[in-house]
Amino acid sequence: MWQMAAITLLAALGTACSKPSAQADQPQGMPSIPVKIEVARSVPVSDTTDYVATLKSRDATILMPQVEGQIIAIDVRSGDHVKRGTAVMQIDPLKQQATVTSQEQARAAAQANLAWAKQQYDRTSALAAAGVVAQQDLDQAKSAYDNAQAQLSALDAQVQEQQVQLHYYRVTAPTDGIVGDIPVRVGDRVTTSTVLTTIDKPGSLEAYVYVPVERSSQLKAGAPVQILDGTGKVVADSRISFISPEVDNTTQTVLIKAQIANNEDKLRHLQFIRARVVWGTHEGPVVPVLAVSRLGGQYFAFVAEDQGGKLVAHQKPLRIGDMVGSDYVVLEGVKPGDKVIVSGTQYLVDGAPVAPQS
Repeated sequence: MWQMAAITLLAALGTACSKPSAQADQPQGMPSIPVKIEVARSVPVSDTTDYVATLKSRDATILMPQVEGQIIAIDVRSGDHVKRGTAVMQIDPLKQQATVTSQEQARAAAQANLAWAKQQYDRTSALAAAGVVAQQDLDQAKSAYDNAQAQLSALDAQVQEQQVQLHYYRVTAPTDGIVGDIPVRVGDRVTTSTVLTTIDKPGSLEAYVYVPVERSSQLKAGAPVQILDGTGKVVADSRISFISPEVDNTTQTVLIKAQIANNEDKLRHLQFIRARVVWGTHEGPVVPVLAVSRLGGQYFAFVAEDQGGKLVAHQKPLRIGDMVGSDYVVLEGVKPGDKVIVSGTQYLVDGAPVAPQS
């Protein structure tokens, strides 16, 4: 009995002694870190450049007087909707009215003179036919009659001109639209270079974009142009409709224009806004924003690479472009098909083994 107990004890001691040596023979490597992996995919990427643009209305009219004088009435207020022909302002017309009256009186005198000259010519013609007066008298009567006709015609033209000039003292809206700012007041004296107000017809706008001359050779009529708001959201799509044949000597830029539909009136005349010129498209890789970190101004991402049959994380410096949805366009550092680590990157170091999670 005691022999069997001794054998059992010796077997147990042998087993206990053999376990440490077996564990000592196994390698003690770093455990794999569980991460989520996405494969970098290639998508069409636009080559773009953003510029500051100025929006200008295609139907905005600047009202300036065609005559000089003092404003005696302003018939509208800023923001009023007016129809074509609506009175906007009145410039004192008294001096011009006096001129018109004087011209009309001169015309009346010329009409009386013409009537008398015609009577003289008719009388002289009858006497000449009877042989009572000489041909010279008839010629003089005819000349006086022709001069009276010419003088009346000239005065008719002058009266008409002064009457047209009189109409300019009543400033009217040249088109339907909304009255803009009115910088003048009643009593102000205005000249033909004074801005009275603007009439803006809501509708299409035009984006004025100034592109550096270095890129002017890449400009093409019909190329896409996007209008962006302050958050970078595209609010309007358009295409280049005009390319200036000249270079601005001061800024060394080339003016391009793009027509913008403004159906919801979200944009305003003379508004500064971002315009994105699309030069072309190419295929390029994109990676999720969550996979990209930034250290000291440099962007990085971890890529899982096969090393001896196991996946190992390697940190790659990136040169990134614009965002496409929730992804960054990668210009350098990652190629399509690379296994990009998108979670658990805070626990990673270069060369750390990783295990993909579903």
